[in-house]
Amino acid sequence: MQVPDIIIAIDGYSSTGKSTFAKLIAKEFDFLYLDSGALYRGVTLFALENGMITDGDRIDLERLIPALDGLDIHFESGSKTYMGSRCIEDTIRTLAVSGSVSPIAAVPEVRAYVDRRLREFGRQGRIVMDGRDIGTTVFPDAQLKIFMVADDQVRAQRRYDEMVSKGETPDFQDVLANLKERDRIDSTREVSPLRQAEDAFVMDNSDMSLHEEVVWIRGLIQGRFGILETRW
Repeated sequence: MQVPDIIIAIDGYSSTGKSTFAKLIAKEFDFLYLDSGALYRGVTLFALENGMITDGDRIDLERLIPALDGLDIHFESGSKTYMGSRCIEDTIRTLAVSGSVSPIAAVPEVRAYVDRRLREFGRQGRIVMDGRDIGTTVFPDAQLKIFMVADDQVRAQRRYDEMVSKGETPDFQDVLANLKERDRIDSTREVSPLRQAEDAFVMDNSDMSLHEEVVWIRGLIQGRFGILETRW
């Protein structure tokens, strides 16, 4: 199917499979995939490793904000996340980073840093991006917006299984609690809160397979852009 050179913005709650879905779209339609969440996680990892997050979620903004100008977080090797020359793709997915990413993402200067990097990456068009404010703040004029939701227990199980597959030994209730807390913070922050864009299409993938997700997006694109002929 020949998809036009559009920007596809994918937003939604934690562990709804936004990144997996976005990567599927990128592969299926030959789009460039950009993971906004990885940039926030990269900033969080930088702050943790440099002692800028203490006493729970207290952030040393006097040190963090000036450091953003020289912070090089980018994508290489098939959209893997790098900080300078160091690959941090696995490190940013740990529970330690997950537990601090929402407070970091609520900092206006951090959001401005990430938005700036994303817009730089997106200038070439024909991209798919996922996050929590892509369709509302980063690319409000994106030609196609999708908002993903799923049952809490399903989301927590997905996150738990992902962590176990990486050799971690998480407690399921801790994972569930972390997920709900992130939802609360993301939805109530003052700057660019998580919300569904008015023109976004909602996909509840609680019981959907990856194949069904691809079929869903194909049908959506066909209807949205009047594409009558496809090759399956």
